[in-house]
Amino acid sequence: MAGERLPLFHPNPRKPKLKLPAGSWDAHFHVLGPKAIYPFASTTTIDPGDATKEMLFALHAKLGIERGVFVQSAVHGMDNRVVEDALAATSGKYLGVALLPPDVGSDELRRLDGLGFRGVRYNFMRHLHQSATLDDVMALTARLADARWHLQIHMDGSFIADMAPALARSPVAVVIDHIGRIDAGLGLDQAPFTELMRLMQNEKFWVKVSGIDRITRTGPPYADAIPFARQLVTEFPDRVVWGTDWPHPHHPPPVPDDGELIDLIAEIAPSEELRRKLMVDNPDRLYDRRAGA
Repeated sequence: MAGERLPLFHPNPRKPKLKLPAGSWDAHFHVLGPKAIYPFASTTTIDPGDATKEMLFALHAKLGIERGVFVQSAVHGMDNRVVEDALAATSGKYLGVALLPPDVGSDELRRLDGLGFRGVRYNFMRHLHQSATLDDVMALTARLADARWHLQIHMDGSFIADMAPALARSPVAVVIDHIGRIDAGLGLDQAPFTELMRLMQNEKFWVKVSGIDRITRTGPPYADAIPFARQLVTEFPDRVVWGTDWPHPHHPPPVPDDGELIDLIAEIAPSEELRRKLMVDNPDRLYDRRAGA
């Protein structure tokens, strides 16, 4: 592990002005450490320090978030114990997405399902450890269908066109992370965003309109990135979810103010109906089987 030290989460995010709908979800965040109990993976290139479940719960209380999805971080690799521990503290109000080898067996999927996991994530990003080929991932999807899980893909925007045909064959829902990690500086007419919009015509695809802070070129308040998120929310209001991405691992300075990210939801989803779908109804359907997912 190279151990590059990057800034972690904002030390004092502001209290949002926007009042979120009751039952709002944060559909994408991580917990890291305590490292003394849950060591970082040998494949990680950063040492961000601890961002524990207790810190996460305090942040959510401040932001007005009631439910959430822990996404296993590449910082911990495929040792999902840190998320297992966090899920055990939530009384079923939070669920999880794992990192797993593509040859994972059905018995392990059932065990994790019982703990509250509902999907598996694969990274196709140049800066993150790639644990599987796309063919490997697609071979796993039949077992995901049996488990009633979804597939979550974190990919560089330049890969969308090449990966789309294989992903379209998935028998389970496919969730695209962080607006497809397109480059907001290239404008709404750029080929990767056009490909993402084309992908979303297929009703098995969902997209997280998180990560405006990652695709921006101009920095906060991310005016160049908001139009991408707003267009997705407007055109596909029933298949979009949102998340903070706290504690923002691998994020270059400046680290986002999570209170500001909440307030920007009013620009991403400019009506109460759209905000209700984005923050409550859609994640209820995607993640929580009790809500009919």
